[in-house]
Amino acid sequence: MKSLIKDIALAPEGHKKIEWVSNFMPALNSLVDDFKASKIFEGKTVVVSVHLEAKTAYLATVLKKAGADVIVTGSNPLSTQDDVAAALVDMGLTVYAWHNCTDEEYTMFLNKALDHKPHIIIDDGGDLVHLLHTTRQDARERLIGGSEETTTGVHRLHALANEKKLAFPMIAVNDSYCKYLFDNRYGTGQSVWDGIMRTTNLTVTGKNVVVAGYGWCGKGVAMRAKGLGAHVYVTEVDPIKAIEAVFDGFKVLPMIEAARIGDIFITVTGCKDVIRRQHFDVMKDKAIMCNAGHFDCEVNTKELAEVAKSHKNVRKNIEGYSMADGRTLYVLAEGRLVNLAAGDGHPAEIMDLSFAMQALAAEYLLKHGTTMEHDVHVLPHELDTRMAAIKLASMGYEVDHLTQEQIDYLTKVN
Repeated sequence: MKSLIKDIALAPEGHKKIEWVSNFMPALNSLVDDFKASKIFEGKTVVVSVHLEAKTAYLATVLKKAGADVIVTGSNPLSTQDDVAAALVDMGLTVYAWHNCTDEEYTMFLNKALDHKPHIIIDDGGDLVHLLHTTRQDARERLIGGSEETTTGVHRLHALANEKKLAFPMIAVNDSYCKYLFDNRYGTGQSVWDGIMRTTNLTVTGKNVVVAGYGWCGKGVAMRAKGLGAHVYVTEVDPIKAIEAVFDGFKVLPMIEAARIGDIFITVTGCKDVIRRQHFDVMKDKAIMCNAGHFDCEVNTKELAEVAKSHKNVRKNIEGYSMADGRTLYVLAEGRLVNLAAGDGHPAEIMDLSFAMQALAAEYLLKHGTTMEHDVHVLPHELDTRMAAIKLASMGYEVDHLTQEQIDYLTKVN
């Protein structure tokens, strides 16, 4: 089937991006020869629905080198990079995606990808899985299983599993140590601020930054804000995470109080309506809001548009909302993922670990998927250890190794 992209003439710039990140992804690179030797991907169709930028593209090329027929689409209308999509088509992959697609086009792209009847899916946020359980059950005829990249997507999977409705095994790659400890914390922490600073060209130091949600992503965003010299406030609904934020040196308070003092707001909860009308009503003039959770519902931009006197685009990826009392409130990247819609996403070295785990998840499903329960699974811990060791070695670090005597001491009754 023919690819649907913006412009194949953009491919040369996309090739440069993919080649650049390939130099910084040694963990993923280490898997190519093993995959080729085993031939496990040969004749298999893999659909990848992840934010379509250079690191995702490189994962797709690794799977293609392993012998798979790889179909790529985006997982967010604003995160697709058209030059990268064009480069993948130029390299022989099938792609359905372009930047700033409508919701209808986005759904069409997902359906086009599923028309290929995949053996394996790699999902980001759960939209592929949702279609496979609703309007596209026909696309499950060859499906062995899939993997999920994000916290939001894993939540959706557990909801299906809890209701005994999950129709195939899914691996929560997001719950692997080599994913969430690094991707969610260090990747989100850096890329969110890359997106904010690139978009606004404003200082962070001295400002009041409000981080909504203190999971692994929130920890990373708060940590980087502190390093940039901001006064950091955290809002939470979980008392355990809240006290962790306190012990990490941050102020914790309800959003209605934070709304009065914040200069920059970042939502990273995976929930909806985290910032809504009651908060807009008390925010300071020129407050900036953005989202780093998967879906564009954490900042309720519909309510903001309803209460605003008017709104307009004031700068690329910045919408200004003029309030009746003279205040102006700003939203970055339409409330979508600020680090991808207004930036390049996580650093390549971080995504190296995440996407190595995704590739291993696909391999694991091809080996074991037909006998796995239709439930949410986590990869074996030894795969995390393997990737961590490869990454450490690539960075020039070594670790100690236990002697047999030490192993016996730790594992046998003394």
